Amino acid sequence: MSMFQRLLAAFASGFALLALIFDFASTEGAPLPVWEFPVVGVFLVLALLSLARFRVSLSCWIDGGLAALGAIGLMMALDTLQQAEPGYWFALVSAWLFAWLFAERLSSAISADKVREMAGVLIPVVFGLTIVVAWEAITRGGNVPKVLLPSPSGIWTSLIDNIPKIAADFQQTFLKAVLAGYALGCGAGFLVAIAIDRSPFLKRGLLPLGNFISALPLIGIAPIMVMWFGFDWPSKAAVVVIMTFFPMLVNTVAGLNVAGHMERDLMRTYASGYWSTLFKLRLPAAAPFIFNALKINSTLALIGAIVAEFFGTPIVGMGFRISSEIGKLNVEMVWAEIAVAALAGSVFYWVVALIERAVTFWHPSVRGGRA
Repeated sequence: MSMFQRLLAAFASGFALLALIFDFASTEGAPLPVWEFPVVGVFLVLALLSLARFRVSLSCWIDGGLAALGAIGLMMALDTLQQAEPGYWFALVSAWLFAWLFAERLSSAISADKVREMAGVLIPVVFGLTIVVAWEAITRGGNVPKVLLPSPSGIWTSLIDNIPKIAADFQQTFLKAVLAGYALGCGAGFLVAIAIDRSPFLKRGLLPLGNFISALPLIGIAPIMVMWFGFDWPSKAAVVVIMTFFPMLVNTVAGLNVAGHMERDLMRTYASGYWSTLFKLRLPAAAPFIFNALKINSTLALIGAIVAEFFGTPIVGMGFRISSEIGKLNVEMVWAEIAVAALAGSVFYWVVALIERAVTFWHPSVRGGRA
């Protein structure tokens, strides 16, 4: 292990020792020792025994198992305790450090070809689960008011209880406004980029205008689009068009200029015209730039549609729901909508990235990723 990994291991075991010394929790004012929670107690004892790693070699999977055991024990303890005491927080830090140590050691093992590269998917999974566990432990163990920050379990319960309502909001915002605006905005930006590349006059006239449009504030555009296109999803799609147009325009124009002079001269020697050169040389060379714009716009489109719904919409939509529920202090429902929006945006980005890998398989970045 590296020196940093040794420090992580020492601190993880040290915090486990502190968790055994201090009171773990309290119920109705009476302190509860850690032994009232057997799973946590086993975790802390094993955490101390893991100090044997400084004499013998221990696998990184043991650290992962300790992190998982600690997380499970702490989540089980939340159903019993009323107030977390210092021992609980020390145990939480210990479990978090073991998860960090596991990710560090697994990453090093993958780099050294000691573990299959496929195991690398565990690193982001462990990172995400660690955040969720820490969030749950802090909000419930520290009795954080729901109005300030609800627990993940409360958000999940709200999501399950309101599936029909959230599904209707998702359909209104994402399946209608986002997808329509995304297709129109990216398509318009691509076509205008081709026109600008073809005409020096348009390059001098439209690019500054596109820059001006991109600088327009969203909170100023949204009410105007509502007045122009009504309160339903077309006005939100119009906002998405404006937000996605400029990134596609700029990236496509930059990508069309990537092809070198030697390649263009070679195409001329074969008597290729503008359109033949465009489709056979310049657009393939610009593909990484175009997909970069598509990935950027996949998140911008969702943000634009949700914010636009704050300024007028039927009684459905993710932005409308967030605005109305926060007024009722139903924060768990607000976070449920945010979680669905974040998941939808991530999946949308992932789909575009997969298409990019399939289309630009020849590009060095893709070949390097596969190697």
